[in-house]
Amino acid sequence: MSRKPVQTALMGLLAALMIGGSAAYVYQQRGSGGLTGPQGTPAIKVNGSTISAEELATLRQSNPVLGITTGVLGDDFKTVVAARAVQNELYKQGSKDIEVSRADVDAQVKKTREEAKLTDNKAWTDALQRVGLSDSLYRQQVHDGLQIQRKVDALKAAAPAATEAEAKAYFGLNRDQYQTEAQIVGREIVVTDKAKADDLLKQLKGGADFARLAGEHSTENKDRGGALGPLENGAPKPVSRVVIPTDVAAAAFALTGGGLTDVIASGGKFYIVKVEKYLPPTPKTFDEAKSDVMTAVSNQKKDQALEAWSDGLQKGAKIEYVSPDWQVVDPVVASVAGQNIKYSELVAQVVGNQQVAMMLQQMPPEQISGMLNTGFKPQIVEQLLTGYAAPTVAKNLGLNLVGNRQEMAATLGAYGARDVKVTGADVQKAYQENIKQFQTPPSATVDEASFKDRNQAAAFQADWNGSGDFTVAATKAGATVSERGTVTTATPQAPSKLDPKVEAAVFAAPLRSVGEGSLSAVVPVGKRFSVAYVRDLKKAETKPLNEVRTQLESQVLSTKKSTAAQEFLKTEVAKLKPVDNLKTVLADQAKRVAAAEKAAAPAAGTGTTGTGTTDTGTTGTGAGGASGSATTSPTTSPTTPSGGSTK
Repeated sequence: MSRKPVQTALMGLLAALMIGGSAAYVYQQRGSGGLTGPQGTPAIKVNGSTISAEELATLRQSNPVLGITTGVLGDDFKTVVAARAVQNELYKQGSKDIEVSRADVDAQVKKTREEAKLTDNKAWTDALQRVGLSDSLYRQQVHDGLQIQRKVDALKAAAPAATEAEAKAYFGLNRDQYQTEAQIVGREIVVTDKAKADDLLKQLKGGADFARLAGEHSTENKDRGGALGPLENGAPKPVSRVVIPTDVAAAAFALTGGGLTDVIASGGKFYIVKVEKYLPPTPKTFDEAKSDVMTAVSNQKKDQALEAWSDGLQKGAKIEYVSPDWQVVDPVVASVAGQNIKYSELVAQVVGNQQVAMMLQQMPPEQISGMLNTGFKPQIVEQLLTGYAAPTVAKNLGLNLVGNRQEMAATLGAYGARDVKVTGADVQKAYQENIKQFQTPPSATVDEASFKDRNQAAAFQADWNGSGDFTVAATKAGATVSERGTVTTATPQAPSKLDPKVEAAVFAAPLRSVGEGSLSAVVPVGKRFSVAYVRDLKKAETKPLNEVRTQLESQVLSTKKSTAAQEFLKTEVAKLKPVDNLKTVLADQAKRVAAAEKAAAPAAGTGTTGTGTTDTGTTGTGAGGASGSATTSPTTSPTTPSGGSTK
């Protein structure tokens, strides 16, 4: 769930107005004066200002996800488009007190043209026409965008700064967010040749001195024996992740019990890191974290101010649906603490979900409708109820929380999980349940010689002593040789490169040592017989608990806190006796959509109306949604500000 729904919606609108990348406002008409677009068909009036049907259609067409216009998905999408257009108009109306001069608009347009390399007037005009805009209409959009941006800036600037008491309260509930970075004391060897790195790792595993080898071979830090940090009294100082490449750091910092990494390739170089000591993150004191905490709480108060402004605009709005084609049914889907949550707010969050976007590409609309109604929508209703209830819950508990509804809900969750602890038994249980996570499968470099005749294979397996080249020797003996490269045992996610019988012979059966490698026994594979030449064999390993304890403790604590937070919020919201009308709303929608399609069937001749993909509905649970944005910015996840009734 988005943490900043109002600000996200505002920024999406701003992006569209400032960039002019959508023709959604071509047909805009304003009862309050200013530049107007072509006279369109009135569809919705917002406080007397008209939104045209053409504008709504263009807004819908600007996002391919919203192309479904029939069935319950089409009804959902129409609801989102209408709600978003109303919201956008309210934001613009709510910013009319902000002054924007012609010079301001000219400067912004000039900047946009320069950044888009459209300084040539004809190129500029052609670019605008491609999205259905004239220069004057685009300038009106820029004017509107600047007004809203300055209004937002003014609201945020007027929001009171965090007090130390508020900061301490927030810090007390979010200590795990304010910790020092993990560090390691260690050394590295960096070379440019993989074979050399492999040989050095082999020596290190055999007991060679790391600092000596680093001084002799490493291309980095060799003057201090490969120490990652500067030497202090002869010992390396601790370092954080940033001193080594990201993928190397991931391997090194996973060695919480110390030890050697494997050879890790990064940026054309090959790294071996020895972790001598792992220093886990430690909690910061309030004084150490004070600056960051004050900033976080101040930002939450700014979010709270934006949400209050948006709620106020919605609360006093007079919305009239003028066109029958854009008549929207937007019932109360849930209510809590005296506040109603409209269905459009629920659907907007469904539309903004990236999983839904993927579903739309892979499944028919009617199947998606059922999944949304039984999965996504109930979850979102629960989240919305929690958000709307949060201020009241906080007040009832005597907590001085700040932020928008969802930020308050997150802080309340932290309050509910404040006493959660992790025991040794918890960690032991998690280790056993997730043991595969800490296992490294066996691996080896394998060449496979395949013979037509068993006797040939057996003779070669018995006679070859490892001298010379395996491929040459096996080919001379009558085999076809396949270089399998580095192989591991098969997993559901990664099939083995080897036949299962050959894999078993390599990893689970005795091998005969020859030269620098080993030979497997003769293995029947289909009508042929294989002998595997095995090198660099590494046995399966399981990291002991003491090596992964720190990692596991963090994971277990996070899981336990999340569970405790959800249970706490659910209990506190239940005390407010919330009302969930989702099932009724969906059933009513399914009946209404089916009746409308039946009535339109004779005229259409097909049993459906509109254009685009048809969704004929589901078995009485009706509505659906899709990912994408119903705002004028295709990349912004929409959420509909709420907090008031619509007249």
